[in-house]
Amino acid sequence: MTQQQESNNNTAPARQNGFLKALGAIDHGLGVFEAVVIAGCVLAMAALMSAHVVSNLLFQQGIPGTYEVTEMLIVVITFIGVSYAARHARHISMSAIYDQLGGRLRKALLIVLCLGTAVLMFYFAYKSVDYVLTLQERGRTSAALGIPMWLIYLALPFGFTLAGIQYVLTTIRNLFSDDIYRSFTEKEEYSDVPMDDSGQTQDANEHRGV
Repeated sequence: MTQQQESNNNTAPARQNGFLKALGAIDHGLGVFEAVVIAGCVLAMAALMSAHVVSNLLFQQGIPGTYEVTEMLIVVITFIGVSYAARHARHISMSAIYDQLGGRLRKALLIVLCLGTAVLMFYFAYKSVDYVLTLQERGRTSAALGIPMWLIYLALPFGFTLAGIQYVLTTIRNLFSDDIYRSFTEKEEYSDVPMDDSGQTQDANEHRGV
């Protein structure tokens, strides 16, 4: 093997690692944004509801618009949380067929699922943009505080777009890695439960007192 061939063989993994590191930096930045938004909304909702209760007790009158703002914050948490759940592989999944596969077939199915879900998320983002523009054109505002509703529902296209990006990152991670990843940072790990000669797990036998 010539020195040039050895150099090319060493350069390919370096480029691959550099590419994954760049994607990791993007993923980290998006993760910080999601965490700040979700944590901020939760803290704001808790503080507002607490202040509303205290105001009711002390002054027999709550803070106007509390429930309205709370509902808006829940909308933001819900749709930004879609991306957060995808990032940490905590989303609901139907895995009956997936769990029966192994090796390359398992990874191939995961890649197909991630790509399909990414397309679906981007489609939802596209449709939600139309919905937000419709709200803006109609001038819909909240009943108590008069807040433009399109500002709140911007969380829909943002959330779906972030979720789509997460599934794309997961796809790329699986294409460039030997292991199987359920998200860009979450490696799939199944712990095998030891079974006895009867085919029952040891945990099941312990619960029955065997």
